[in-house]
Amino acid sequence: MYLSSIDRPGADAAPAAGRNRLRGIRVVGGNVFALGTVSLLTDVSAEMVTAILPVYLVVGLSMSPLAYGMLDGLHTGATALLRLAGGYVADRIRKPRTVAGIGYAMSALAKLGLLAVGRTTGAIGLVIAVDRAGKGLRTAPRDALITLSAPPHALARAFGVHRAMDSFGAFLGPLVALAVLEATGQAFDAVLVTSFCTAALGVLGLVLFVRDRQDKRPPAAVATPREALTLLRSAPVRRLLVAACLLGFAVIGDGFVYLLLQRREEVSLSSFPLLAIGTSLVYLLLAVPVGALADRIGRVPVVLGGYTALLGVYLLLSGPLRGWPLVALVLTLYGFFHAATDGVLMALAGPVLPEHLRTTGLALIQTGQALAYLTSSALFGLAWQLWGPVTAVRCAAAPVVPAVAATAFLLITRSTPSTDTEETA
Repeated sequence: MYLSSIDRPGADAAPAAGRNRLRGIRVVGGNVFALGTVSLLTDVSAEMVTAILPVYLVVGLSMSPLAYGMLDGLHTGATALLRLAGGYVADRIRKPRTVAGIGYAMSALAKLGLLAVGRTTGAIGLVIAVDRAGKGLRTAPRDALITLSAPPHALARAFGVHRAMDSFGAFLGPLVALAVLEATGQAFDAVLVTSFCTAALGVLGLVLFVRDRQDKRPPAAVATPREALTLLRSAPVRRLLVAACLLGFAVIGDGFVYLLLQRREEVSLSSFPLLAIGTSLVYLLLAVPVGALADRIGRVPVVLGGYTALLGVYLLLSGPLRGWPLVALVLTLYGFFHAATDGVLMALAGPVLPEHLRTTGLALIQTGQALAYLTSSALFGLAWQLWGPVTAVRCAAAPVVPAVAATAFLLITRSTPSTDTEETA
């Protein structure tokens, strides 16, 4: 059977809650919608800039695939310690909203930084690093707030609602950027100013509408560094961490997927942002129903299905199919991959983490994934530079099957409820 404390949706919900479940997305609560609105505005801001960065760096500034892969992976993986620090501080002071707000503010200010650096690659990289650091700082506290704001039987659905709103922002961002460029005669500075203003609105929304979860009773324990290390003594947490690392190693990143499509189909630079829009649209449409499906049939099978879709993306990018069918299939499968994995993996983690260390635990799992992604992205860039894009993407497909098989072995187990309870205590 499924690992009882990880993948039995509703196992820890009261029977009355199960009998009175509300249909639709109302069940997830107002705090989740407020967080989703903040993420929506932040993603509009971010995608206005980042939707064109891969092609700008590789084509416009002639950055090698290896250099881009290292830059892309570093910006995700190098924030690992900051993720852990942010998660621990949020648990220690019991104010995840405050820590998340600092992260959102850092990303907003980074948009102004891009105004000052011009076309210098190193300076652009530094500013993007600040932006990614802000994302690393805010992600675990934000996800912890979601797990604390939604009922246990609807965690995956709550993450699906949040990720759908986040994805809607990612869908709108490139469109807003194109509209601003058209209205201002291709003035990139105007895009950056608009991006900053949108991000600032997101920070304001966090301050005004998002609330920290307040317990009526004092916490059972206070987070300490020594106690945070004991998370790894929990067998369910260890299994999730190992699975997250294996799955992170199977991902090459959005930028590379879009660059591969751009090279194969000779997509124009002006049309390049539309690739991200296509993925975001699929993600937007699927995030909530896929989250609800995960709550109903089990979260592990949905995650494994998402990575199977990613394998399909890699095979399509290295196969003979061409033209609009290739673009449509890749973007559809890639959007489904994000919908089935992003929030659902965090929904898996929430029930097995002690409340006073929940943010730290989420940060630990996210950090493992980020470090694995750093390695994967750099290796893919090296393979592209040495052997070309087709061979590189075939190499990327190779780890997916063993990663999926190992994850199934780790998270689908014969352990009994009592065993899990003892190990988690």
